[in-house]
Amino acid sequence: MAEAFTLYKLIILYMLDKVDFPLTNSQISEFVLDKGYTDYFKLQQALSELADGGLILKESTHNRTLFHLTEDGKGTIHLFQDKISKPIQDDIDHFLQTKQYDLKNEVSVKADYMKNAGEEYSVRCQVFENHEPLIDLTLSVPTEKEAAAITLNWQKKNQVVYAWLMSQLL
Repeated sequence: MAEAFTLYKLIILYMLDKVDFPLTNSQISEFVLDKGYTDYFKLQQALSELADGGLILKESTHNRTLFHLTEDGKGTIHLFQDKISKPIQDDIDHFLQTKQYDLKNEVSVKADYMKNAGEEYSVRCQVFENHEPLIDLTLSVPTEKEAAAITLNWQKKNQVVYAWLMSQLL
């Protein structure tokens, strides 16, 4: 059992090592659960233990969790990569190659909100390209409901908003 649990952790580290962007909890889950490597609860435990051990960095917002590989995580996967069978590595590589654009696009768009001192909410909407902000927009709204709606809609409409802003400003 302990050996299988170690494999789940190595799969996560391998996935994060193979991309140059963070992966969401749902992206990692999609691969691991669809392939039937483990169940949701063991996967979440593995993610938690990797974060607690400093091998991955967990970045949480109101609507999702992103995972980044740390330098210690990178060193660990490079030492123990051979403990992941070639067929599993091939499965991971195929998944990442097939979905790379969608995976990267999903994590390049960020939105989060927080309550500010004036009893309003500040919503920060961002789009990144090559780790650099393409747009970084902060809006103030009176209610948490509006802040949550903007956060959700930013994921769906960021390209339209960006194009409109560029057309108005250029």
